[in-house]
Amino acid sequence: MTILALDTTSERGSVAVRSNGQTIAEIALHSSEGFAHLIFPAIQDALRRAGIRLQEIDGFAATSGPGSFTGVRVGLSAVKGLAEACAKPAVGVSNLKALSSFGKNRLRAVVLDARRGEVYGAVYDEYLAPVTVETVLPFSAWLETLREPEYEFITVPGSPFWLALQGTRFADMPFTEAPRALASAVALCAEADDWLDPAVLDANYVRRSDAELFWKEI
Repeated sequence: MTILALDTTSERGSVAVRSNGQTIAEIALHSSEGFAHLIFPAIQDALRRAGIRLQEIDGFAATSGPGSFTGVRVGLSAVKGLAEACAKPAVGVSNLKALSSFGKNRLRAVVLDARRGEVYGAVYDEYLAPVTVETVLPFSAWLETLREPEYEFITVPGSPFWLALQGTRFADMPFTEAPRALASAVALCAEADDWLDPAVLDANYVRRSDAELFWKEI
């Protein structure tokens, strides 16, 4: 199976092509202004490097969140449009699940900065199956939900969580920083996922947008 995968949920994005169980091209992107103007040239570049035509792609995948609301929409919209144009299936993959694929231990506690003093967190097993639901909580409150004796913590480079674990019972547990480019991991997860009609793809924000919270409060 040949998969084109996108990650546009933070200012560090990526595009990857995976075929027959191997990543054959991956392009890292960096933009603090979003990826709407970059994503299609990057897709063309990735396909060229892979030596693959768009029509040869069997399925399209994108990170579905959590992350930047605009970024999530850009990636999912691009995948929906490409999949519909090519009459191929599509799938949305959680960032947290993609990050868990970089772990080596049985239980993988994945954590990302959600801002506002909170984190996105979840636990996956070695088969990349969810052990706990994805949630958004203050970091200390999320740690209190982790009841097993051993975890491998996984996050992205530059996150403050290793220091935040010091002085807790988790301080000596394995800690892994995954690569910033997640598209290849998204494609890997997509291989074993349930492929969908692109029209039904939806975002996985975990936390509702500011607009939704505003209208709920008034």
